[in-house]
Amino acid sequence: MGHISAAGWVFPTERKNRRLTAALNRGGFEMATEKKIAVAGATGRLGHHAVEVLRERGHEVVPISRATGYDLISGDGLGEALDGVEVIVDAATGPSPDERAATDFFTTAADNLQRAGADRGVQEIVAVSIIGTDHFRTGYNAAKVAHERTHLEGPVPARILRASQFHEFVAQLVEWGTQGDAAYLADTRTQLVASRSVAEAVAAMVEGADDAPRGNPVAEVAGPREESLVEAAKLLVAKSGNGLRVEVGEWPDDPENLYPAGGLLPGPIAKLTGPTYEEWLDA
Repeated sequence: MGHISAAGWVFPTERKNRRLTAALNRGGFEMATEKKIAVAGATGRLGHHAVEVLRERGHEVVPISRATGYDLISGDGLGEALDGVEVIVDAATGPSPDERAATDFFTTAADNLQRAGADRGVQEIVAVSIIGTDHFRTGYNAAKVAHERTHLEGPVPARILRASQFHEFVAQLVEWGTQGDAAYLADTRTQLVASRSVAEAVAAMVEGADDAPRGNPVAEVAGPREESLVEAAKLLVAKSGNGLRVEVGEWPDDPENLYPAGGLLPGPIAKLTGPTYEEWLDA
């Protein structure tokens, strides 16, 4: 009988049992082929969910992060990490929202993954990006465009999964925008999505499942309905009871006012999934 070792490795029998359970829970009876998958950014907001979901579905997962001894920027250890890997999920995020710093991080990390992946025979890379990012020419969104381009032009075939802003990101935006007793956020129309739901969409793409987001080389995943980022922040602040006011403020990354115009909303074939922000907050 299979089991999970103290080190966290899932042995074959247990992997199969968990894969079957996941398939039955999704209403399917045909098991996908187990794969060896590397997750870059494995300890991040999305990455840790991706590791968890993929393991639950029975795949062998190699977590790539500095915490596990692999460096996306220097490339140290990547060749070893990708030995025998079939698919890379690039869920890494940089340490800075600054356009130049973010661009340097994303392009260097993507290039290193592409080079090491090609050297080790990786078959595909699924890179996570942001819905609407291609509308922007400045700021963090422009850095994500460069990230996408580096992967799409690399030697390993790549697909891009653009996601809406994560539910978890609202708190960070409130923190960034707080000045005194008020938090200032951009007037943004979006379709907030749970990072766990995005991880499930990533897994479906890797497996080629029928319910995977559609689109090649670019697919989209978003929450179930349009929401206001400012109103979501007000819900968060009200629940915390800290008395902070939430106000609409200027956002330097959006000189063309694309945020209030719906520039971050998903397209017509996007996969809509997961709870609303209020449902997630109340869970």
